[in-house]
Amino acid sequence: MDETPDVDIETLIDEFEYIPGHFHLEMNLNFESCTPVEFRRRDIKLKRDSLQFQLEADSSFQQFAVKNLLGVFFFYLDEFHSARDIFLSVSQHDPNNLNAWANLAYVYDRLNMEDKASQCTDKLSHLMGLEGEEGESKDVRLRAARCLAEQGYSHAFDIGLLNEEDSIEKLSSGIGLYDKALAFGKHEIPVEEKRSWFFTMATLCMRLDGILMNSSKVDKRLQFFNKTLMLLREVVKSSNAHYKALAWCYLGVMLERQNTFSTTPMGIHDCGYSGTDPLGCFGKALEFAKDDPLILNRLAKICHLLGKQELAIGTCNMALDLLQDPKLNWQAYLTRAQVLYYMGVDAVKETFQVDEDALNNALVCIAKATEFELGDTLPEIQLLKGKCLRVKSEDLNAMECFKKAIHLDNRGSQGTESFRCLIETLLNLYNQNKINEECLAQEVEKWTKEAEGKYTSDSIHQELQVIYRNNTSEIVELSKAMIAMGKMDLVKLLFQAVKVNARKPKLSSRSSSF
Repeated sequence: MDETPDVDIETLIDEFEYIPGHFHLEMNLNFESCTPVEFRRRDIKLKRDSLQFQLEADSSFQQFAVKNLLGVFFFYLDEFHSARDIFLSVSQHDPNNLNAWANLAYVYDRLNMEDKASQCTDKLSHLMGLEGEEGESKDVRLRAARCLAEQGYSHAFDIGLLNEEDSIEKLSSGIGLYDKALAFGKHEIPVEEKRSWFFTMATLCMRLDGILMNSSKVDKRLQFFNKTLMLLREVVKSSNAHYKALAWCYLGVMLERQNTFSTTPMGIHDCGYSGTDPLGCFGKALEFAKDDPLILNRLAKICHLLGKQELAIGTCNMALDLLQDPKLNWQAYLTRAQVLYYMGVDAVKETFQVDEDALNNALVCIAKATEFELGDTLPEIQLLKGKCLRVKSEDLNAMECFKKAIHLDNRGSQGTESFRCLIETLLNLYNQNKINEECLAQEVEKWTKEAEGKYTSDSIHQELQVIYRNNTSEIVELSKAMIAMGKMDLVKLLFQAVKVNARKPKLSSRSSSF
């Protein structure tokens, strides 16, 4: 009897121009994670809740992309039947949705329902044109285009990104899938649907530009900067208020970033934005977003990151006027707290209080934000709470918040500010004679090791440089004490950090994603 030759699965896969479904995509979501299970589940729940909220606000062209991704999130939360129901719903409302059938087959296989899984793959094969001669028909190519666009959409919501290189890779993959979708669909894609794709592409490109701002790869950055402008120029023409509002906001962000180039990018002129005032773009965004708390929250966050605090708090108030429930609108309370914090402290030295009422109101907003189911598990909330308490001279309470923030951070997180705040608070407690040298050395050693397990060595060195610069005499005393205790590794780390001429970190790397 002839032996059946071994089949190379990878070779078979490479023969297809595309593969429907989400569970095979090169996303961190689909791989084993080094993140503790409870933090991974927290991150998935946050993404899921964000998508559900978005689905209520925007049930237009990308609703099936949202629903398919929702099903994937439910699957990874071990809610297999909920995932199945979502994929079934998509397949019923859009019988030509390739991803829904592929995802459904995957879930049925996990539930040991092989017959139903087989039926799904048969249906999928038919829709892909694999059973006949219609493989190049317009309908088949349009199905493929929508399948690829949905896969590209999912890359905007990946979790557990370990570093900037990982983020660049995932964002570039998402953009590539959309480019491939446009090539498949060509002129068959309706104009408004294409604009919805352009919106997500612009979001991915803008996030890439934000990462590349701090790199020396100017040519690569210029490519994505100009592409973002071209995409947004089309999205602002959309009939969808959701896309239009955010597109105007993102356009304002990009126009503000033009000053980070030595020469004005040609895309500014090519797209007709020469001399356009970014504030005018933000004004148009508010005009279109005034009835949508989801969009208002995003606008408020962006205004805060750009340093436009008055505009940010006004936008937060608009969002809270529309939706006051902290369980549903916790982000508005958090952004409002962040703005109030900056209004309550000195602009040059944050540890100086200038408005106690603003700080107290910030703490009230933080308490509101923690009414959200996952509020106590978010490191950014603990960090902000600790910073407020530190300015109010409640150093012991602040210290506990900073410790909790570090503990809650994912490995690879860019938000190392919690580590710096903790060490500076410990040094302040030492200066107040509330802890002795031995306790200080032990705490610094313990939490530096904890930080090394969470953040990159470059990030830790940057923070240690800032700590040394602001607390030179205390660090010298600490080093002497650690030498006496034989803690030479930590002393070596401190002095290595001082020598490193690392690049200056971003103002707020924790909140770099819009």
